[in-house]
Amino acid sequence: MRRAIQRIRYPPFELGHMEPSAVPVSEIEVEVGDNVVTNFKIGSEDGWFVEWSHCNEEPTESLQMQCEIGFNPPSFLTRTRLGWFINPDPLHNISRKFILPTVLLLIVSLFVHAIEPGLVDLGIIGGVIAGSVAIGPLEYPRLLFYTFPLFLLPLLFRTIANFRDMSRQTKINAKPFQEPTFSIIEDRVTPEVTITDTDSEISLKRCRIQVGVASPERSTVLSSLGRKKFGQPSPGMSTILPEKRVSPGDEVGSGVGESTPMQSTTKKPVILEPLRIMSRSEWVTDLAVGTTFKLSMPEEDWPGTVYSSLIAIHWEIVIEFEQKDGRRISWVAPVIMPQADEYTEIPVAPVISGRAELSNF
Repeated sequence: MRRAIQRIRYPPFELGHMEPSAVPVSEIEVEVGDNVVTNFKIGSEDGWFVEWSHCNEEPTESLQMQCEIGFNPPSFLTRTRLGWFINPDPLHNISRKFILPTVLLLIVSLFVHAIEPGLVDLGIIGGVIAGSVAIGPLEYPRLLFYTFPLFLLPLLFRTIANFRDMSRQTKINAKPFQEPTFSIIEDRVTPEVTITDTDSEISLKRCRIQVGVASPERSTVLSSLGRKKFGQPSPGMSTILPEKRVSPGDEVGSGVGESTPMQSTTKKPVILEPLRIMSRSEWVTDLAVGTTFKLSMPEEDWPGTVYSSLIAIHWEIVIEFEQKDGRRISWVAPVIMPQADEYTEIPVAPVISGRAELSNF
């Protein structure tokens, strides 16, 4: 029986806060049966990486596991990466850029307020900044009265953005657009797409291919590292997540934080969660309904589609439309990309942010 070694060090949600060397490598040996998967490696041993390699029929020292291997997307991916999706509101990104300046401004204001009497005696500051502002029976430091509202700006922007996102999600889930009818010839050089029908309420704008490594299943990662389900999690992983979690596509439990802005927990998510190892092709804009056009491929030489509990290489097509109000909406669907004819390698894993509004994908 043909066997393969799967090895992965998948980036956690806040990958900027952890060195790859601090995260252990998950490694298992599985039977591949009649499935033909070309060997590949994405990344390097001293960073985030994914590796699939065939081994001899003799068992190795790696943990041997029963693992289903296939080429059709599993349910957790079709549940979260098939259908209509919108981009997060731009205010999310703006609010993050304001956090550091407003925090520094507040700290400086508190420091100036603490030494205010001395600064007044030296004539450095005057009555415009020094002193208090009376509101009812209470008095507030004048400087903080000016700066504290600025400190709240990121929270205000975030709240407005969440309400706007939720409003769009509600409308899309209540009355979704007609699914586009299209066909694609999955080719590793230039895939060909023909879009035959779209909703009359939206206009076709552009299209591209993107590919990434989906989060490995939490149970498989824990088993490969010799850890128990309810025990101490491995570095880079959170404790076990609740059934209803913010990050519905994160099976490994490394999604501590908000990977996507606020979404409905009872409806299908409409903000696409980034795969933390991911690449995309250039947009193709010269397209029209009823014509056949070719897509470019990502710059790196990626392996073909394959799904297992530890390693999942997921390809998808993104067709972007414009609504009558000028806002963009995309139809995303899986693509079964053929295997490469020979070993493929990407020296540096293309890692992106786990946050949708920062990943720019």
